[in-house]
Amino acid sequence: MTHKETTIVQGERVQLPTKYGHFELIPFQEKETGLEHMALIKGVFTKNKPVLTRIHSACATGDLFGSLRCDCGDQLMEAMKMIEQNGVGVIVYLQQEGRGIGLMNKMKAYKLQELGRNTIEANLELGFAADERNYQIGADILNALGVQKVKLLTNNPDKIVGLEEIGIQVVKRVPLIIPSNVFNKFYLDTKELQMGHQLSSGKLEKTSNDY
Repeated sequence: MTHKETTIVQGERVQLPTKYGHFELIPFQEKETGLEHMALIKGVFTKNKPVLTRIHSACATGDLFGSLRCDCGDQLMEAMKMIEQNGVGVIVYLQQEGRGIGLMNKMKAYKLQELGRNTIEANLELGFAADERNYQIGADILNALGVQKVKLLTNNPDKIVGLEEIGIQVVKRVPLIIPSNVFNKFYLDTKELQMGHQLSSGKLEKTSNDY
């Protein structure tokens, strides 16, 4: 895809002081769907140097309300703290609620989970894949920011594969380990045992060429 064929429109870059540190924020809008995403940026990116990066899918229940049914909000806050401490990094915040199925369907999945299904079974019963997300928009945003190499803050191996398939080089995986609680232990166990998420160690993991 050439620059002229970009799928996104970039908005104004503004300062965003937060309780976790001082960042800059740039909104992006998909041309085709009108969906609006964000990049939360810290520091200055150096060409060809990997950038500490979090690709975060929106989770209204976790990010806004502090839901204990998932670890999403805690992962987002931990990523902000780690990037602030690192001095350089970016969080790409994508409107892909419920691993891409949307808020209404996510609540339907939650209801099925209350009846005993795990998160994968609930999605499948609703006619969706276990994970419906597409990381092309995330890659387009990283490209717009001049980021081609990342140290990825994620527990999800599929996210690494998805980004590398569309041209973003993941040189390290940095897990975001959030302790489980009584409300999300079954959910986190499912992600670890059936989806391959790394949830048991916070050590830095090499995935490609180290820099």
